[in-house]
Amino acid sequence: MKLAIIGTGYVGLVSGACFAEVGHTVICVDNDPAKVKVLTDGGIPIYEPGLEEMVKANVAAGRLRFTTSTEEGVQGSDVIFIAVPTPPLPDGSVDLSYIEKVAREIASAMTSYKIVVDKSTVPVKTGDKVSETIKRYCKAKVEFDVVSNPEFLREGFAVDDLMHPDRVVIGTKSLRPVNAMKQIYLPFNAPIVVTDINSAELIKHASNSFLALKISYINAISVICEATGANVQEVANGMGMDERIGRRFLDASLGFGGSCFPKDLSAFIKISEQVGYDFGLLKEVQKINTFQMDRFVKKISETLWVLKDKTIGVLGLAFKQNTDDVRMSPAIDLCLRLQKEGAILRVYDPKAMDKAKGVLKDVTFVEDMDSVPEGCDALVVATEWEQFKKLDLERCRGAMTHPIMFDGRNMFDPAEMEQLGFIYKSIGR
Repeated sequence: MKLAIIGTGYVGLVSGACFAEVGHTVICVDNDPAKVKVLTDGGIPIYEPGLEEMVKANVAAGRLRFTTSTEEGVQGSDVIFIAVPTPPLPDGSVDLSYIEKVAREIASAMTSYKIVVDKSTVPVKTGDKVSETIKRYCKAKVEFDVVSNPEFLREGFAVDDLMHPDRVVIGTKSLRPVNAMKQIYLPFNAPIVVTDINSAELIKHASNSFLALKISYINAISVICEATGANVQEVANGMGMDERIGRRFLDASLGFGGSCFPKDLSAFIKISEQVGYDFGLLKEVQKINTFQMDRFVKKISETLWVLKDKTIGVLGLAFKQNTDDVRMSPAIDLCLRLQKEGAILRVYDPKAMDKAKGVLKDVTFVEDMDSVPEGCDALVVATEWEQFKKLDLERCRGAMTHPIMFDGRNMFDPAEMEQLGFIYKSIGR
């Protein structure tokens, strides 16, 4: 099928590449000429495992191309996906100005029937607004359908998630676009849920908020574990064996971050308020997430006593492993808090260093993880990169002024760390 993807961020670029990979012809549209040039020349503006190879292969095969022209994308496609940002506003609600702008551009370019698919995460009832906008600005007065098709991609695993989805949600008011949407997703061999637009939009916010709740729940349990001498990992393993609960998203840590969970949680709270419901449970999820970072910083402060002029090594800057995304990263938040207390930082991340340089100032960016501990009074593990488990701990201990580690991701075994001579502090153990 002929598809257009408007927006080449994490969702748009991954979607475009994967749709091309299974045989569709895809035009990706972005209003940033520099980004379009990078993509056209074979470069990738983001790090996502497997994405670069997929983009290059499909560009070479002629199934994937890039342009700055919305008109070109609309007129050259039967189905147009909107995958532009929906950032948070100061009050927690969603900025829909990018969605509205793209809807107007699509309307102006339409000369025949099109299916317009909202793939961005949007508040319930946005589909109605998109439909009203297209109807208002479409001079040709042609027929169209608006569909909600929320994405469920995890950064760091997005290519695999789209190529092997656990479900595809299609929200629509009309049966007319259903067969075309099913045809798009047929090669992915996934269960398809066809529902109304409002339900489809709510599924995304409800899903992300529930996963955030799960993370905050185990982080709250970690506090109880520390107070009683229990091990939060053992508790999580025992809970996770119950198929009604499951083990995923039950890893105690510094808390959740990134561009999705915090934003979607705030948005869902705001959506609930607007329809007359005070979603206190989700407000508590936010409080627990903030409290988890407060506790971790306090743990560092109490152990080191005075943070001013202490040199602290930080392993990890991305908000999670397998991505270069530092938006709302707990690791970055931690660095800023430590700096505020006067700490001197040596930092490293396998993929996020360049992007972190835009938000972290007056820190030493170290080029390899084994050099981070040199001269440090303490070492912090802030992101769960798998390679950090291969840290040469004996060399690390010898290079540090004081062998103290704060493990915000529970990557090491407490007994082994103590045997190696470390003062070792983790989460809920």
